[in-house]
Amino acid sequence: MGFASIGATAKGGVRRLTLTEVDKGARDRFRTECEAMGLTVRVDAIGNMFARRAGRDPNRLPVLFGSHLDSQPSGGKFDGALGVIAGLEVMRSLNDLGIVTEAPLELINWTDEEGSRFGHSLMGSGVWAGVYALDKAYGLTDTDGVSVETALNSIGYRGAEPAAPFAADAYFELHIEQGPILEREEKQIGIVTGAQAQVWYDAVTIGQDSHAGTTPPSTRRDALVCAARIVDLVDRLMRARGEDGRGTVGQMLVIPNSRNVVPGEVRFSVEFRHPDPAEIDRLDAEFPVEAAAIAAACGVKLDLTTLFKIPAQPFDHACIDLVRQGAARSGYSTREIVSGAGHDAVYVARHVPTAMIFTPCKDGLSHNEAESIEPGEAEAGCQVLFEAVVARANRAL
Repeated sequence: MGFASIGATAKGGVRRLTLTEVDKGARDRFRTECEAMGLTVRVDAIGNMFARRAGRDPNRLPVLFGSHLDSQPSGGKFDGALGVIAGLEVMRSLNDLGIVTEAPLELINWTDEEGSRFGHSLMGSGVWAGVYALDKAYGLTDTDGVSVETALNSIGYRGAEPAAPFAADAYFELHIEQGPILEREEKQIGIVTGAQAQVWYDAVTIGQDSHAGTTPPSTRRDALVCAARIVDLVDRLMRARGEDGRGTVGQMLVIPNSRNVVPGEVRFSVEFRHPDPAEIDRLDAEFPVEAAAIAAACGVKLDLTTLFKIPAQPFDHACIDLVRQGAARSGYSTREIVSGAGHDAVYVARHVPTAMIFTPCKDGLSHNEAESIEPGEAEAGCQVLFEAVVARANRAL
């Protein structure tokens, strides 16, 4: 709740857009909390923050854990922040108990997980993992034309460390589920076995601006009508895949956005997600063809760009088992679950054995100011994180 005061909104959520002065406030507090516990904080070239606690054996690879502190424009208190603040509590508890783990520990605050400001989610972990080039990330701009590089410099979080993967023993991430399954089934802990496949597009429909009162149907080239029919296509393709299907248009910009002008251009986002990568491949084949047919029928040009395509990412069996064992030792009810959302863990898992822990959230609601969890749910997630991290750091080699 203390961190939620940084960027607090009137409706009880947070607005902590990445690399803003508000984000800097959260980063500064995170650094202060870490250094007060004797952790060594370093920052890499994309702004990812790493807080290290020494282990008994300096030659052992570190066990990593963390999440992100940035939020959606009208975000909730717990998305991302829970994993970072629970990590602080793990470090604090180890200090309180006088425990020195065999391996070093590193708590991470990843930069721009949300992608809401610069349009590229998982940016910090993606650059770290080598998925995105640093120069490309630096060149991304927000709607005001401010680049990532400029924003990093302006808040003082363009670090000297290379933004590149380093050798690590494991990575654990605690997160709210952002869905209704755990709450609906009355399970305290989600044992996340992996993340589903995704494909994201940027779409632009280009027609002709014209007067709303004088342009008859036969001569209209309405970019918004075309976009609306493509939105309906996205919904139909999603629903054809049952409860596992996911298809969303979450952003739309209508140009010129005047009530008495037939819209001449619309820019919008499209994304599909599914646990089965073969379904994503089928969607990636079907959607562009069907969307192009809609545009042709409307007499409108469609520019469709694939932003990225992420394969399904299974997590590490040994790390998953440590989450399972930690929940069992603590007596928590569990359910295995596939993540429907993208998380930094997805890219970290390409280089480091990884697992995730989910807690329930009220009504499955997230990316919303009303996002909420109970204190006991946070406690359970944090305890399982503690158990898994310590067990991994102390494992026999």
